[in-house]
Amino acid sequence: MDTRFLQSFVAVVDCGSVADASRRLDLPATTVTQQMRSLEADIGCQLLTRVGRTVKPTVVGARLVDQAREVLRGVRELRSAASDTGLPAGPLRLGATPTALMGMVPALLRRWMSAHPTVQIYIEPGTSSKLLERVVDGNLDVAILVHPIFGHAQDLRVAHAQERGADSSCAARDDCSGPVAHRGARAVHPLRPQGGCGQDGRRLPAKPRIKPKVRFELDGIEHIAQLVAEGFGVSILPDWPAVGKPDGRTKRCPLPPPCPSREVGMVWSRSSVRSPLANALYDLVEQK
Repeated sequence: MDTRFLQSFVAVVDCGSVADASRRLDLPATTVTQQMRSLEADIGCQLLTRVGRTVKPTVVGARLVDQAREVLRGVRELRSAASDTGLPAGPLRLGATPTALMGMVPALLRRWMSAHPTVQIYIEPGTSSKLLERVVDGNLDVAILVHPIFGHAQDLRVAHAQERGADSSCAARDDCSGPVAHRGARAVHPLRPQGGCGQDGRRLPAKPRIKPKVRFELDGIEHIAQLVAEGFGVSILPDWPAVGKPDGRTKRCPLPPPCPSREVGMVWSRSSVRSPLANALYDLVEQK
């Protein structure tokens, strides 16, 4: 059995279509389709079925996909252990939140390319909760995300990477003192993801006591800032790097002390064969 066919099978299941999987794998769609037919012929049953415009695993396919992931994980670890360098074979699979990608990641990549030019990095963006799940499942080697506030598994190492203060982002037509001082302000709140990463916006700040009328809750700083720009309310957000020209419809107003902060951390598995790659990356973070 060719493990490349298993990789294509997992990609089709994750993406929900052959076309999207082929783009992720950088393969022609016809090649992915042929691989799926060969894999089904080898196993002796149908693994995928079309449902409307999407492709779903069959009952058998759903039973086998997790085992396929385990096989692929074992193959990656085997290749990593076979490296004749000081580090496991790459690429390093790095997950990062959009804020981290706009902030600390570019400088970190420059340091990595200088220190380890032969080890490539694959970068996957996502929310903190999703990235944490990917690390736990072994699909990412390390992730830069909002520091988890819950008790995590002993196998995971969670290390401090960065800390950002919080601003109050408000509609431009409002006085900056309004969102901070007024009770009952309309609010677009950061949502604490189910994975337990980050802080619930309703708890910030403790002083002065603010009682907002929550209109929306969602994850993603840029998404929240866009709703604020459209006039849906105000929000307390961490100070984040903006891409392009700042939106003139919003203001960033400093919060009065004590100002809350958001800790950004790096998370990886201690027991993974590939953990030395994550350790090497964190060493570069500490050199900043």
